[in-house]
Parts: sequence; C-alpha cells; structure tokens
Amino acid sequence: MSQKITTKEQVLSLIDSYDYFLFDCDGVLWLGDHLLPHVPETLDLLKEKNKTVIFVTNNSTKSRDDYLGKFKKLGIDGITKDEVFGSSYASAVYIDKILKLPKDKKVWVLGEEGIEKELKELGYTTIGGSDPSLVQHGVTFDPDHPLLVNLDEDVGAVLAGLTLNLNYLKLSITMQYLLKDNKSLPFIATNIDSTFPSKGKLLIGAGSIIETVAFASGRQPDAVCGKPNQSMMNSIKADNPGLQTNPKRGLMIGDRLNTDMKFGRDGGLDTLLVLTGIETEANVHSQAKEVAPTFYADKLGDLYELSK
Repeated sequence: MSQKITTKEQVLSLIDSYDYFLFDCDGVLWLGDHLLPHVPETLDLLKEKNKTVIFVTNNSTKSRDDYLGKFKKLGIDGITKDEVFGSSYASAVYIDKILKLPKDKKVWVLGEEGIEKELKELGYTTIGGSDPSLVQHGVTFDPDHPLLVNLDEDVGAVLAGLTLNLNYLKLSITMQYLLKDNKSLPFIATNIDSTFPSKGKLLIGAGSIIETVAFASGRQPDAVCGKPNQSMMNSIKADNPGLQTNPKRGLMIGDRLNTDMKFGRDGGLDTLLVLTGIETEANVHSQAKEVAPTFYADKLGDLYELSK
C-alpha cells in the first residue's frame, strides 16, 4: 500500500533516501500559469542538501529555453537548461540520434513552436507547426490549399504533439504525409497523454490529437518520446551515471498514475504521486500493489511545510 507523507520524520527520511529527484511540471509545480504552494522552497530545500533535480515534462509546446523563462517568471530561480528534459527535446534527439535523419530532410510538425525550436537547434528545417498560413480564421476548409495539394518531397519525418491552434487543414495535411510513399515516413509522437490539467480543468492532451491522425491514416506512431516511454528515461540515466547504476536512488514525482508513476516504476525508480493534478486519493488506494506509487502527498509543497 502507498505511504502518505504526513510527518516531518517521513519527509526527512524520504529526502535522505534519494539522490535524484525527477519532477513532472504541469500538475506538480504549477497549474497553467499558477504556481502551486511552496514549490520554490521545496526545490531550494533539495538543492541545499545537494540533491540532483531533473524536470521531466510531456508538454511539447515549450522548448527548454521556454521552460527556463517560465521557471523565472513564476519565481523559481536557479534552474539550468541541463535540468530540463521535455518531450519536444526528447523527440528532436530521437530524430537526430536514433533515426539519424539527414539534415537536408525536413520535418512536418503537427504541434507548437516548442517542437520547432528544439529541431532547429539540432539543425533541422521544419514545416507546418506554427506557420500562420495554416490558421485561417473565419475561412472554411480549402481542399485545394497549396500545402495540402503539393506535398514537400524533402519531408523525411512527421512529428506530432500538443496543438493548441488545431484545425481541419493541419490534420488533413498531416494525414497526407502519414499516407505518403506507402506510409513509409517515420511517425513520431512527443507523448500520448489524453488530457492535461489546467486550473482545475482537464483539457485535451497530445494523445487525443495524435490518435485522430493515427486512426485516419491507419497507423500508430513508430516511437513515443515522452513519459512513460523509457527512451526518455534512458537518456536521463545516460546523463546521470549514478542513477543508471542505482535507480533506487531516484524518486519520480508526478500527478498521473498512467504516465508519471509508470515512467518511474518502469525505470526502476521509486515514485511519489501528488494530488494537485488529475488523480484522487481514492484512485491511489484502488491501485494494485505492483502499480501503486511508493508514496503520495496532497501537494509537493508538503515536503517543505512538514520539514519545518
């Protein structure tokens, strides 16, 4: 059964037991642009004790540089780029290091600017994505749109993620590339979260959008680069040899059982679920022992509050 963190003694023992603290962001550190209570103090407490903190997010709308800006805007200081590992960055690394897509090939993006920034940083040209010509407010769908009729022969991969400005044209063009050349273009998904939390609401997640083009084209992504996929965990471990050697010195902290907790558990880490996202205490108690989180708490800030 999962242990609820409610006392100072539990907090001190927990902090002493781990060297690596991996954090989901949305639903754990903040909700939308609302910082959750005592998050900066909790992170400072861990850093004061020389703990390694790593921010692992499935939100592909932001690049690592964007995240650094958000941390600063919300009053979380001292975060460095190498502490941030997002699904947009993981996807770009997958295309570069695993697919080894030549740099003269383009990537069609169903997603936001965060994906484009990470791909461009690695030397790739993107099309689609945040291109303003794909957003025609007040204009009905045009089946003769140039980008739909004349597919770019230089596109070598399709990368799909959360798309906030979604329309039928973007979905239709994405489908054409997924069908192109007998469905041979690699199809990469940043993550498959069906929803994400924002200020007490659940909003449509990347997985729901990706499933639309997957169903329409009759194919599933060749790779998923966000949690709970272990390609992201393997990359984190590669950058942190101590975690690779002894995963039990790591603690994954998140707000979702099916992504964050599974991500940590499959990677050999212990897990801490916080109830500031989509899960409830009843959900925690309903889990079988082998999939239940190691610990759970009402919020991340409890670690700071209880430590005092």
